[in-house]
Amino acid sequence: MIPSTPITAQTGVADGVLIVNKEAGWTSHDVVAKVRGLLGGVKVGHAGTLDPAATGVLPLLIGRATRIAEYLVGWDKEYRAVLRLGETTDTQDATGTVLQRVEASGVGPEVLRNTVARFVGPQKQMPPMYSAVKVAGRPLYKSARAGQTVERAERDIVIHALEALAVDGRDITLRVVCSKGTYIRTLCADMGETLGVGGHLLSLERRRVGALSIDEALTVEQIATQLAIGTLGNRLWSLDRVLEQLPLCTVTEQEASRVLHGAPIAPSGWSGVTEPSTVRLKDGQGRLLAIGTYDPQAKGPIKIQKVLVDVESLN
Repeated sequence: MIPSTPITAQTGVADGVLIVNKEAGWTSHDVVAKVRGLLGGVKVGHAGTLDPAATGVLPLLIGRATRIAEYLVGWDKEYRAVLRLGETTDTQDATGTVLQRVEASGVGPEVLRNTVARFVGPQKQMPPMYSAVKVAGRPLYKSARAGQTVERAERDIVIHALEALAVDGRDITLRVVCSKGTYIRTLCADMGETLGVGGHLLSLERRRVGALSIDEALTVEQIATQLAIGTLGNRLWSLDRVLEQLPLCTVTEQEASRVLHGAPIAPSGWSGVTEPSTVRLKDGQGRLLAIGTYDPQAKGPIKIQKVLVDVESLN
């Protein structure tokens, strides 16, 4: 059970991460703007954009949690996707124009299984033209809308798990667990091409981002309701809980003072990691103060990257 954090119009919202179940038709920016309005202008950001047509987990960063976005975007992600075989579109998903239709009834179970297996593991993926990836400072989607195709470099991605959950005619429901930077619509288009019939992403639901699961997610309407009755605080993840996978270093009172001013520290006797790592720094009372980096091979101090509290708040 997540500890309750009171949220009221008078006191504002506590710092933390809220798991939103984004509905189709909303942009990620729409969700941020709506929740910011509900919370009376509190600082709100998000970690990991979802396309408007996609649904599912969108982590919202509230207050000081906006400072930890870079540590969340690298998490692996899990999706439920539907691949429609036999139709190729210009956007690689159902929002685009169909470029080609091919009869897909000849794709049998064994061929499908073999193709699914081929796409598991480290690989290269070409970012789609309809994406926010920038080439020479210009988003690719702007070039695509102008009818231009831009030369772009492949990216390294990892498909950790890929399985076909169901087959309904030409529609294949897939479970995908992947690294950051993976385009599921490109995966679907590539699978369709490998199968020789083409394909596109028909629908997409993000089920998980790191430890943040759709089972704990709220729609924007549910957020508004829980805010009104004063229970939204129960659904916030604290910064410490969100970052609990990072190694922990507990500092002394004197070291804490240096940490809060961004100064590097060399905790005596601490050997919490054996390789270069990002670490959490907490004081003796268990309060999360900052995030730093430490390289045991260099035998240097812990360098402070992000201070997460104000000095005044600890007095």
